[in-house]
Amino acid sequence: VQLQASGGGLVQAGGSLRLSCAASGRTFNMYYMGWFRQAPGKEREFVARISRSGGRTYYADSVKGRFTISRDNAKNTVYLQMNSLKPEDTAVYYCAAGGGYGTRVYEYDYWGQGTLVTVSS
Repeated sequence: VQLQASGGGLVQAGGSLRLSCAASGRTFNMYYMGWFRQAPGKEREFVARISRSGGRTYYADSVKGRFTISRDNAKNTVYLQMNSLKPEDTAVYYCAAGGGYGTRVYEYDYWGQGTLVTVSS
C-alpha cells in the first residue's frame, strides 16, 4: 500500500489542523493505521493509532484529549484532527500502515512521506 500524507502547515499555538493520509489499493481496511511524528534532532515517536474498523483508538499521553484519529475506509483515508496545538507539537508527521495494533515504529510496514506541522508561540 502507498500512503500520501497532507494537511500540514504553520499555525499559531492554540490553533487546529487536520492531517489526511490517503492510501492506494483495495486492502486499506486490512491495515491498522497510525500517526507518528519526528521533531528535529529527536527520534520518531508514536502519536495515535486506530483499528481496522475504526472502533478502537489509542493515543500518546502527550496528545490525549487534543488529537483525534479517525478513518474512512470507503475513501481509503485516515485523519488526524489536532486541536489546541502547542509549540512542542512541531514536527514532521507520518502516517503508517501495519498488520498489528502497535505503538512502535517497527510494527508498521508502510509509511507516508510526512507532512510538516509548525506551531508558533
